[in-house]
Amino acid sequence: MKNETDITIVGGGLAGLTAAIHLSKIGLKVVLIEKNEYPKHKVCGEYISNEVLPYFNWLSLNISELNPSIISKLEFSTVSGELIHCELPLGGFGISRFAFDAFLYKKAIESGCEVIQETVENIVFENDNFTITTSSNRVLNSKIVIGAFGKRSNIDQKLNRDFIQKKSHWLAVKSHYSGEFSDDLVGLHNFEGGYCGVSKVENNIINICYLASYQTFKRYKSIEEYQDQVICQNPYLKLILKKAKPLFDKPLSISQISFDKKAVVENHILMIGDTAGLIHPLCGNGMAMAIHSAKIVSQLVGKFYGNEIRSRNELEKKYIQEWNSNFKKRLRMGRFLAYLLQKQKIAVILIKILIKFPSVIQMIIKNTHGRPIVIE
Repeated sequence: MKNETDITIVGGGLAGLTAAIHLSKIGLKVVLIEKNEYPKHKVCGEYISNEVLPYFNWLSLNISELNPSIISKLEFSTVSGELIHCELPLGGFGISRFAFDAFLYKKAIESGCEVIQETVENIVFENDNFTITTSSNRVLNSKIVIGAFGKRSNIDQKLNRDFIQKKSHWLAVKSHYSGEFSDDLVGLHNFEGGYCGVSKVENNIINICYLASYQTFKRYKSIEEYQDQVICQNPYLKLILKKAKPLFDKPLSISQISFDKKAVVENHILMIGDTAGLIHPLCGNGMAMAIHSAKIVSQLVGKFYGNEIRSRNELEKKYIQEWNSNFKKRLRMGRFLAYLLQKQKIAVILIKILIKFPSVIQMIIKNTHGRPIVIE
């Protein structure tokens, strides 16, 4: 079976679905391939900065339909119990990936995008055209391929991407809980070997998601033991977890998370979201960055089909330039903060500085969050 299409998007998470909606809206024929069914829970902090709202309005995405939590405040703590509070300049909202991905999937279908639920086995670029083969031997021919297949994929291995060759020492764990937590707050709490995000999503549910170094995690027999012995050394996390009741049968986890630099264009595939670069959860803005990257690539692809961009080479160069302009500094700041906070003594000093000079907190937030995303 062969399909001809303008654009094939591989991966149907936030970035892939947003790009599918945008590109369909401007009249292009889009096929999206996603191996998982909707809805599905995913390991994610589930907080989104309000920078995405102008873009959502342009896409006719009314996020209020999902009744997200409205978040305006941030608190941060160290293992030893130092705590700082601040206002989030733009604010944000909390929404589960279970609800949000399903919402975007429905909107993508309504916009005319074709969604194929299969696994991509191979992507070949020849004669200025892509051939994509799926697990059922379906073959698609496409002028443009957008890679939105997440943090780590078999496609990364087939493309022999640099980061996939290196062993990563990070894993992430997430679960939903019922319990007591402020509706308008996102908490970031440090513990030995990692940090944990806590905030509410829809339906008064608390999302707790943490990033941990494998070095500290491997000493324990289970997630439960690790949480009890390591995470609960932070008094704020101990109090939250003590009062919370798990809503999942068991936590979700993902290993081999890499924060190394990634190529934004690989074998002429335009990468978006986590496929192009993963910001540390400490910065609390990976979801907004994924959505923003979808907007950037979609606008450029639209100009390519409208002959404003006249060659593939020009398209790729412009995309790399725009990615770096919007995200390079943010990714670098995320890596730097994560490095500091892995050093417990430095983390305590940093917190004391932030308490004494609260304007520094606003500077850090400004450098890890973007400006409102608008269509030029």
